[in-house]
Amino acid sequence: MTVRVVVADDQDLVRAGFAMILGAQPDIEVVAEAGDGAEAVEAVRAHAPDVLLLDIRMPRMDGIEAAKIVCASTSCQVLMLTTFDQDDYVYEALRAGASGFLLKDVRRDDLVQAVRVVAAGDALLAPSVTRRLIAQYTARPAAPAPQRLAELTARERQTLTMIARGLSNAEIAAELVVSEHTVKTHVSNLLSKLGLRDRVQAVIVAYETGLAVPGRG
Repeated sequence: MTVRVVVADDQDLVRAGFAMILGAQPDIEVVAEAGDGAEAVEAVRAHAPDVLLLDIRMPRMDGIEAAKIVCASTSCQVLMLTTFDQDDYVYEALRAGASGFLLKDVRRDDLVQAVRVVAAGDALLAPSVTRRLIAQYTARPAAPAPQRLAELTARERQTLTMIARGLSNAEIAAELVVSEHTVKTHVSNLLSKLGLRDRVQAVIVAYETGLAVPGRG
């Protein structure tokens, strides 16, 4: 299956470089390019891509606002790219619904793999971004768990905690001594019950509610 991608960046050379790298892959097709957030939204609506590769800082409409619109109104997965490794950008991008976040100095192979991972419906964060995101919650008191967590079964809460620890489905299955298919079911159920788009947003909820605590394995 070919992964259809829209590349959005206000720097022509950067945008062309990303498009060239991705377009050279046999399983990826760059269907459009955009120079700002508004153009990115228009391109997604016109071409219905699988993935939007989206810079955060752009004129007219920034990547955060564009991500909010795309994630709220389409099934396109958003992969954010930026040179700014800062907590505020990371947090806002993930809250907007982005499924991945990479720095622009990402290696060519890692960029290609990131697009494939996000297109498959999985979440992806650069290790440095993950560390910063978790550190952000170390410095703030956890909010009381919202009532909606009460809808989760005990096993779903366990699964959510393990997702927040960064465990894969296979690793969760090993810890719970169940099949990977069962874990996938738990993940699907908890995302549905909490009204979440993907695992990234699940991690945010786990830390915001105090279900997961930084530094606790």
